[in-house]
Amino acid sequence: MTDLTASYYALTPDRVLDAVEVDGRRCTGRFIVLNSYENRVYQLELEGGRFVVGKFYRPGRWSEDTILDEHDYLLDLEEAEIPVAAPLELPGGGTLSRVHGIFYSLVPRFGGRAPDEMDDEQLRQTGRLIARIHRVGATHPAEHRVVLHPDGWLLGNLETLLSGGHLPEAVRDRYAATVRALHALCAPLWRGLELQRIHGDCHLGNLLRTPQGMVFLDFDDMVMGPPVQDLWLLQGSTDAWGQRRLELLLEGYETFVRFDRSTLRLVEPLRAMRMVHFTTWIARRWEDPAFPPAFPHFGTSTWWEQTTRDLQEQLAVVSEAVSGLDH
Repeated sequence: MTDLTASYYALTPDRVLDAVEVDGRRCTGRFIVLNSYENRVYQLELEGGRFVVGKFYRPGRWSEDTILDEHDYLLDLEEAEIPVAAPLELPGGGTLSRVHGIFYSLVPRFGGRAPDEMDDEQLRQTGRLIARIHRVGATHPAEHRVVLHPDGWLLGNLETLLSGGHLPEAVRDRYAATVRALHALCAPLWRGLELQRIHGDCHLGNLLRTPQGMVFLDFDDMVMGPPVQDLWLLQGSTDAWGQRRLELLLEGYETFVRFDRSTLRLVEPLRAMRMVHFTTWIARRWEDPAFPPAFPHFGTSTWWEQTTRDLQEQLAVVSEAVSGLDH
């Protein structure tokens, strides 16, 4: 563990307030720790009753350039009058600074709540919002951001699990063979695929229902990827109910942007990639004191057996879906 990482784990309220209380900005001392495994996020009350959200970035995850790619996207969206929590300007004119070596930024707080469910019109509205986000995202690339591709999300993650000794001997060969088989099926689907800036982690937990309408939060996982990635997580299931939800999202989406429906073939490969990425994410973060209590069964033989079976089942789904493309 590096000194910077230890400092991040020991991030105290005093250090948070030190970062925020600059350039005449003063906090009342009231703050709430917000849910976030990847970063440290706090809602803080300023004198005068205004609230801001401070985001303190995990050391070693993103470089300064990759964080600024996120900020540039959010500022582009704000300029297009799309409701997002864009970073506030900090002293010196930028949107990113450091406290005790840790990058941080501030955004305005939006009042609202995460939707438990959405009716038909809310699904259409959300589809329209995603389309507007994508229309801005397509204007130019994020040069320093991760590319959502099977090479990294399957083979790259597998290498992390193998080299880190995370895979127990009982499942190692089966798990590795399954990931490699998935890559062989998925990689050809990315040939010639147009990738662009997208949210990347577009699920209900990152959506806020406000008096002004739906607002997407947390662009921390933004990637260069296919637009369909920002739609399938909101589908909910693959049954008739889920297909209807997807059609309503697309109905709203296509009000603003033409959607290439041939890319729906990527949904099951993307699901498989997310499964492998999620497992690897926990493994990478296991030294963080917040992770063992949050994932108490991770690393046990039972957990790995179930995870391997789930991935093998998903391989069968992807294989069937890809086979169907040839007929």
